[in-house]
Amino acid sequence: MTLRRFTLLSLVSVFSLLACRAQTPFVNPVVLGKSLPPEVAHRVEVLLRQKAELPPESTIQISPVVSSDTAGFFTVMVAVSAEGKVSHPITFLISADGKTLAQFTKYDISADPRTMISDAGRPARGGPESAPVIVVVFDDLECPYCARFHASLFPAVTERYGDKVRIVYKDFPLTEIHPWAMRAAVDVNCLGAQSGTGYWNAVDYIHANASHIGEDQSPKPAAKDPKDAGKDSDKDDKTLPRANEQLDKIVREQAERLKLNMPTLDACIAKQDTTAEDASRKLATDLNLQATPTMFINGNKVDGALPIEFIFGLIDDALIAENVAPPAPYVVPKPATPAPAAAPAAPATTPPAK
Repeated sequence: MTLRRFTLLSLVSVFSLLACRAQTPFVNPVVLGKSLPPEVAHRVEVLLRQKAELPPESTIQISPVVSSDTAGFFTVMVAVSAEGKVSHPITFLISADGKTLAQFTKYDISADPRTMISDAGRPARGGPESAPVIVVVFDDLECPYCARFHASLFPAVTERYGDKVRIVYKDFPLTEIHPWAMRAAVDVNCLGAQSGTGYWNAVDYIHANASHIGEDQSPKPAAKDPKDAGKDSDKDDKTLPRANEQLDKIVREQAERLKLNMPTLDACIAKQDTTAEDASRKLATDLNLQATPTMFINGNKVDGALPIEFIFGLIDDALIAENVAPPAPYVVPKPATPAPAAAPAAPATTPPAK
């Protein structure tokens, strides 16, 4: 029989509270720095074997008692060994009278959720760095769901909240399914290094036109057969080299419009250094993100392209948590009621001939 997996997950429900039922008080209470009294250690072992279904040939090691930061409790470490394998030690709390065994998961919530995911160094829309709400979006410029989300997010959020909300995008190009997403991220970041306005203009344009990037956009000859008019045989014939060329052109045109340093931009585009984008992708992976778009509103994770009224509700809650009054409650506009159909006109009559 092999050693079963001995984890916090399997034990948390079992050991969250153990109240020993014996009516006879223990002779030897738990003492700091000492091993558990034999009677207490035996009760702990019986519990572990019954509830965790440990193999009968396993042995249980219980550490000497050490202090804890929970009032009325000490700490012991428990490890299980079998067939030459030893589990990772599991931390338990045990009461000073030896009658209660407990296991808790402790979380540090001292950090400000607003700053849990840094927006430093990223082009921003909306409010300043001191804005009470920071919205961080992990974006893929080739993702159709991101495009839909982007179109609903702007300008709705900035119009409703003004400088109370600061919005930044981080790169999470899903290169396995979106072949030009990394190129787009690098290109817009080359632009963003010189101009936040240029960055957002390019992001707006790419998201709005992503479905056409990679298509042959050259003028087509007139169809010889009138039946073929309006058909485009190359419309779905997208290529990666063509997409890359179009992306480069988009950011260059934006840079020229804003009179940016073109040699610097061209060098950045040509280099295609993905160091920053790879770091952003790693952060997304470390955060266990599975898809785009994923948004964090003052650290509160939200997945997918959601209705704008839902996003407004989360932002309102974040503002309240920061002691900032949100705008008046948002009311979803009702669809316009169609006008009643006009009564049919009376049939025209021909006057009788005179």
